[in-house]
Amino acid sequence: MNSIIQTLVHIPMLRDYFLSDQHNCKLCSLTPNSDLNTCLMCELSHIFQEFYGGESLYSPFVPNRMLHLVWTHAKHLSGYEQHDAHEFLISALNILHRHSESLSMKQNPHDCKCIIDRLFTGQLQSDLTCTKCGRSESVGSNSLCSTTTTFISNLNNEENKNELSLEECLLSFVRAENLGTKIKCERCGTYEISTKQLTLRKLPIVACFHLKRFEHVNTSNKRQKIIKPFDLTPYTTPYRNIHEGCSKEMRQTRQKLTSLSNQYSLFAVVNHTGSTESGHYTCYVRHQRDNWFNCNDQKIRKERLEDVLSSEGYLLFYCKSFIDYD
Repeated sequence: MNSIIQTLVHIPMLRDYFLSDQHNCKLCSLTPNSDLNTCLMCELSHIFQEFYGGESLYSPFVPNRMLHLVWTHAKHLSGYEQHDAHEFLISALNILHRHSESLSMKQNPHDCKCIIDRLFTGQLQSDLTCTKCGRSESVGSNSLCSTTTTFISNLNNEENKNELSLEECLLSFVRAENLGTKIKCERCGTYEISTKQLTLRKLPIVACFHLKRFEHVNTSNKRQKIIKPFDLTPYTTPYRNIHEGCSKEMRQTRQKLTSLSNQYSLFAVVNHTGSTESGHYTCYVRHQRDNWFNCNDQKIRKERLEDVLSSEGYLLFYCKSFIDYD
């Protein structure tokens, strides 16, 4: 939990949202009589206030009320057993979304514009293509934190390298694959094997990549190479569409227009030490420009960027580069 909280408080837009009192706890419908034991958004607002302006700057802050609220709203996380940081992140974001969407949905019940939705919601596109006639059917899935994409650390690659880059993982994620079963095509009317391809139709402001390292397989020594600046353009739906049936000049022109808004910067890395049954989570966070800190519960120390990039990495958090971190 501590690692995820450290990550959340270092998201610039989330920081600006809470420090400007855009979530007014006194007017929150989930906190009658100013009782903060119901709304997780109110509690997160309190954590931001303590983190950036609290009086006890040199003593640890214990987020016990945050823990209690998560236990209350996500029963599967209650108790003192070991829980996964990625699972906690997804549950916390879903709770925060529920507790903030009620205010946003009053204006437009079919289009949530709450801060959680705006920051973390992306859209994946799935394309099914007939291998005989080429007919393609697209389905989009709009979901909270949809780009919290899970990658298995031992992806098969032709070179059988011990180190994989995040680009290689994403290329594998968006690569077309045979479904294996024959499906009737509505255009040609035949039963043929179709291919399925996933692409990123809409990118969120904050993207999280889950590097799944707890797979019990023979080749478990591979690791992902963490990269600091990151361009997600090659994995998007528009990029794929541009490169299908367009001239080289048109592709280059459109790519320049789209890639600028798809640049991401690393701002947090959550690491895990231990086994599948037990262990400990720590995190690196970027604070003010290029200052990196290692957060290990109440112990905080400054770290070199080289140490961050060479760490094991379990959850990688990227934010769109046009956002000011200062």
